[in-house]
Amino acid sequence: MGEHILTTVDWARAQFALTAMYHWIFVPLTLGLSFLIAFFESIYVKTGNEEWKKLTRFWMTLFGINFAIGIATGIILEFQFGTNWSNYSWMVGDIFGAPLAIEGIFAFFIEATFFAVMFFGWQRVSRGFHLFSTWMVAVGSNLSAVWILVANGWMQFPIGMAFNPDTARFEMQNFWEVALSPVAVHKFTHTTSSAFLLASLFVVGISALFLLQERHQKMARRSMVVAAVFGFIASIFVAFTGDEAAFSVAQRQPMKLAAMEGLYVGQEKAPIVAMGIINSSKKPGDDLPAFYQETKIPGLLSLLANRDANSFVPGINDLVFGNAERNIVGAEQRMVTGKIALAELARYKYAKEKGDEAQAASALALFDQHKNDLGYGYLNSPAEAAPPVATTFYSFHIMVVLGTLFPLLFLLVLYFAFKGTLEYQRWLNLACFFSIFLGYVASQAGWVVAEVGRQPWAIQGLLPVGMATTNIAASNVQTTFFIFLTLFSTLLLAEIRIMMKQIKIGPEA
Repeated sequence: MGEHILTTVDWARAQFALTAMYHWIFVPLTLGLSFLIAFFESIYVKTGNEEWKKLTRFWMTLFGINFAIGIATGIILEFQFGTNWSNYSWMVGDIFGAPLAIEGIFAFFIEATFFAVMFFGWQRVSRGFHLFSTWMVAVGSNLSAVWILVANGWMQFPIGMAFNPDTARFEMQNFWEVALSPVAVHKFTHTTSSAFLLASLFVVGISALFLLQERHQKMARRSMVVAAVFGFIASIFVAFTGDEAAFSVAQRQPMKLAAMEGLYVGQEKAPIVAMGIINSSKKPGDDLPAFYQETKIPGLLSLLANRDANSFVPGINDLVFGNAERNIVGAEQRMVTGKIALAELARYKYAKEKGDEAQAASALALFDQHKNDLGYGYLNSPAEAAPPVATTFYSFHIMVVLGTLFPLLFLLVLYFAFKGTLEYQRWLNLACFFSIFLGYVASQAGWVVAEVGRQPWAIQGLLPVGMATTNIAASNVQTTFFIFLTLFSTLLLAEIRIMMKQIKIGPEA
């Protein structure tokens, strides 16, 4: 690949990362807050207490502000598959497009239909139907997430498809294999449960702000109790689904797991690094230490990866250069077979054009033997198969550390709430308010692990990011990057300002 292409790839990556990270500011709050609103309204319908209705409508207003801006960033994100990643869209459109189409037609249809009733139907429909509409918005929002995560899960673990050598495209063979991929299932359960946790932190944090300001204290206490219960349950579920997701990564994306723990040399009874400072100068195969400082827990990574504390966990060096003793074929060997696959594919297409059926059949047979390593044929060096280790390691550990603190925060809220002294715990209310920011940090870090940890692949093992981009000038992508940066920053500041104004008004309006 030439310098021009590399520059274009870098800007396309940066633009997609920018859009995805801004979009993910809005999405988890939508997913989690929709269910909290449904809980609040269910209590209102059951008790008939107008205070719960007032409370529901207040949080519903904040939900609506966030929902609208989230849609805008999501549309731009999907358009980038056509503008910046047209080669990717051409090669996998048959597969990747199906869940996105279902998300747009089915799940979004449910959201849009019942969203209007939820917001504008308070005096126009019965309590029961309005509550049903609120629950359908929550279900529809999370159904949208299902299909987006199915598409992403397929990129991480491509199954249910076959490569068509005549069109040079990946084509779907089994829809249900794609939809029910274990990676997609684990991504959905972990992503949505973490969204529930973040939304709970948001409600607890804003309610704590009311307590600090000595305003709307009854509403704040009620909101905090419901959100803390929901958040604590979500926290436990996040831990469970996170463990399952990590096990899935170990089985299907061992390179990502090695990067998450900065493990260069595979070993039995592999430890987890509880704390560590990565040596950013370390490269696969060199003699530099992986860490400047580290604190390990022996055997825990082996237990996490294989459910056996004595098992062997491959390191980055094993996966890059291979390990004959462990029957691990590394990227170095797979590059050889990948280049054979590319050469035979080119020979097959040439023979087909010339009408040489015997030559075409011979080339196709050789291609089929090596096609599983097709993507490795595009790599220039084995080390390219390793992701940015420091970014993956720190993101993973930030996510885990914060994830262990949040359930403790929810328990403290519930403890003082049931003691009846919640409004007097200024230190706790300050911690709750600032935990909103920490929740977003943990949420973003999770996606950094998921996406940076699978580099250099657009489709794991089959299509490198460098071959997935549109062949356009880097300056075009660079220009739109700064346009989007300005636009998204403006939208984010607008949302914060509108929300702060609504919070200042409070639930009385």
